[in-house]
Amino acid sequence: MTVPTAAHHADAQPPITMFGPDFPYAYDDFLAHPAGLGQVPATEHGKEVAVIGGGLSGIVTAYELMKMGLKPVVYEADQIGGRLRTVGFEGCDPGLTAEMGAMRFPPSSTALQHYIDLVGLKTKPFPNPLAPDTPSTVVDLKGESHYARTVEDLPEVYTQVMEAWNACLEEGADFSDMNRAIRERDVPRIREIWARLVEKLDNQTFYGYLCDSTAFKSFRHREIFGQVGFGTGGWDTDFPNSILEILRVVYTEADDHHRGIVGGSQQLPLRLWEREPEKIVHWAPGTSLSSLHDGTPRPAVTRMDRTAGNRVTVTDASGDIRTYEAAVFTAQSWMLLSKIACDDALFPIDHWTAMERTHYMESSKLFVPVDRPFWLDKDEETGRDVMSMTLTDRMTRGTYLLDDGPDKPAVICLSYTWCDDSLKWLPLNANDRMEVMLKSLSEIYPKVDIRKHIIGNPVTVSWENEPYFMGAFKANLPGHYRYQRRLFTHFMQDRLPEDKRGVFLAGDDISWTAGWAEGAVQTALNAVWGVMTHFGGSTDGTNPGPGDVYDEIAPVELPED
Repeated sequence: MTVPTAAHHADAQPPITMFGPDFPYAYDDFLAHPAGLGQVPATEHGKEVAVIGGGLSGIVTAYELMKMGLKPVVYEADQIGGRLRTVGFEGCDPGLTAEMGAMRFPPSSTALQHYIDLVGLKTKPFPNPLAPDTPSTVVDLKGESHYARTVEDLPEVYTQVMEAWNACLEEGADFSDMNRAIRERDVPRIREIWARLVEKLDNQTFYGYLCDSTAFKSFRHREIFGQVGFGTGGWDTDFPNSILEILRVVYTEADDHHRGIVGGSQQLPLRLWEREPEKIVHWAPGTSLSSLHDGTPRPAVTRMDRTAGNRVTVTDASGDIRTYEAAVFTAQSWMLLSKIACDDALFPIDHWTAMERTHYMESSKLFVPVDRPFWLDKDEETGRDVMSMTLTDRMTRGTYLLDDGPDKPAVICLSYTWCDDSLKWLPLNANDRMEVMLKSLSEIYPKVDIRKHIIGNPVTVSWENEPYFMGAFKANLPGHYRYQRRLFTHFMQDRLPEDKRGVFLAGDDISWTAGWAEGAVQTALNAVWGVMTHFGGSTDGTNPGPGDVYDEIAPVELPED
């Protein structure tokens, strides 16, 4: 739920951004600088670079490499966009869409916002629980429902839970100090606080952290917090994960103030694919990623090998075999363990171990199109909205109401679930899922006939069952910090043996903030810097890249022994 917290400062404070805490580098400033991201020698212009994965990270990587005069060759097994996947409803107005993957983006995602602005997309407030633009919220726990427009409308125990959450963040994680340091981009202070916390908390679960807090001694409070939470909803699906994962989110307010992309998030990678950059080296004006690929990316990669001269040879599903001096892998890393036949020599053994230890969270959604936003109708007896954004301990967990105005068709996300809650849906098809969801919601809203408003078939996704994803996003478990550090720092290849260079990892699960599009963009920019350096290029002295300042801001290194 969106509530006042210690993080909400006066407008005079600098804005919060996803600047650290692990690697406090200003990716937004890097992108905005008039000198650009760097250049490669003219002798390298036109050289091909494999970019494996056409999600946001892959498309950003390819777009920026193309601007430098290199020739990205994008491989995509499914469709451009990855987990930025926007779908329509068969037989309905094409403007009626559902976001199967990423659907809400925090303003702190400033590198992401650079590309949203670049392609001319607009955003609007996302109807999270108790957010200012959400008409109303219903919290339904243990068969008891509470209607609210603000947190003050809920029973006192919810305020107690909110205060306990704020208190335990201050008590155990120096929340205000870190939030302020990130706002002010105070790198020494960020590093000082975070180094201490990483060493102290790497072995701690989110739930264990709550239990250790004097503020959360009450099991009832922990249970309510898990089911309802603060920010986007319940946190209990994250309880087994490392507390460091949670702190990265709350320090940077990634869980709050969310906005959706008008018309659907998949437009962002699709527009970048078609975009003709105004400033481009080597290529003729009017060149785009689409034109370099004759409109279509290469198909799925089936094999990757190290070959003579430390090259990378890529085989795709059509049988085409191409050899590259450099390749960027942006798909989820489990693909390298299962879907793609890989030469062990591609990566050092410690990096393979880190990929094998990757833990992905499951996630499912189901959407239905409806004739109008009927939830804004008023109950004759109470004067309340007849239906609200709903958080519940029933099977649906989170129900979101999405509309573009009172007289237009609208969409309901009947259910958005994670982890074990997502696995409960896995055996059911879309219609079976819808029936269970409608039953659950009818128990909360006995007067509302949702079914009579439905105008098309449901659409659903379970990301753990998607063959090219096998999960929604990475979530580190306790003890995984060292693994994450290995993957994130892989772009610094002068630290690697010479025979292990030339393949670069990128994507949100390589970032410190898996599941956030900002992480996909940041790691793409790391890979761009790495490829540029690999080809003998460099950044402008006035705009150092992430690798140029790496030694000053390198992530905390925990001992291995």
